[in-house]
Amino acid sequence: MTTIIQVATSAGVSTATVSRVLSHPDRVAEKTRLHVLGVVEALGYRPNVAARSLRTLRAAKILLTVPDISNPFFASVIRGAEEAARDAGYGVVVGDTRHDPVIEDQYAEMLSRREVDGLIFLGHRLPDPLQRVLDRAGCAAPIVNGCDYNVETGVPGVHIDNAAAGRDAVQHLVDLGHRDIGIVAGPGTSPLSRDRLAGAMAVAEAHGVADRIQTRIGDYSAASAFEQARAMIAGGVTALFCFSDEMAMGAIAAVRDAGLDCPRDVSVIGFDDLPHALYFHPALTTISQPKGLIGQRAVEMLVAILNGDTDRPDRVVLAHELVIRGSTGLAAPRTTPR
Repeated sequence: MTTIIQVATSAGVSTATVSRVLSHPDRVAEKTRLHVLGVVEALGYRPNVAARSLRTLRAAKILLTVPDISNPFFASVIRGAEEAARDAGYGVVVGDTRHDPVIEDQYAEMLSRREVDGLIFLGHRLPDPLQRVLDRAGCAAPIVNGCDYNVETGVPGVHIDNAAAGRDAVQHLVDLGHRDIGIVAGPGTSPLSRDRLAGAMAVAEAHGVADRIQTRIGDYSAASAFEQARAMIAGGVTALFCFSDEMAMGAIAAVRDAGLDCPRDVSVIGFDDLPHALYFHPALTTISQPKGLIGQRAVEMLVAILNGDTDRPDRVVLAHELVIRGSTGLAAPRTTPR
């Protein structure tokens, strides 16, 4: 295994210079930096991260907690986070909290014990151990929220404009002539669910159809949406807006279970643009979130905090996109189930 001494000898510089090139490249002259990096690449040198962490009292790890690791949405966020962390010299530890506050607190304690250098949480609840860190360190606390941003926590975050996304989804349905619209929302404790619903209702009110909106609560799973959508279909809706693609797929199954067709009888729009949304039948109209970019930007924000960068943003709002596919169509008179 190549050592830093061998790199320094081959490059004709000190080991301290090699170390600076790898850890603080901005402090080394460009000519020297490029020369040393060339030798590092040629010799295949890889820094000993474990040893470096002992010297600097840093774990060189970031903890990323997700509410449900089985949800494919979070897989894309994790991948984006891992790529950004690797580029910054950190490893990523992933924790599946399963929407359980006890598990959330257990993972959060890892930051208090300095087993990780920073923490990114993708849920909406700020665990008590993180609140204590935040109370002590303020804006220097190495904590970032992703996806489900809640300004009341005082934690910097990366997310989309969920209210605007909710408006876009319902406006699309209204433009197609739908007035009797069902909404399968997420839990009311979630800020992103509340924002999406607020945006959706703002459009409904603007078009004078707010009293024709039916709203039910799901848990982002296909099973929950199947039950809620079935009830709303029986109530006469011609379109369904679901707050996740998995729920939209459950809703389409409910449409078929009622002997109806999507989108001829009932249009369905989802949220997230999961990889298999394009290949579902019918292909799913959805709100696309930049999933990988959310993970990447969250890590970049956390690394900036760890580096003491006070000129960083406290909030990053990324662009979403309405992706129109085959699951939405013009409103048609309801037909009798076959």
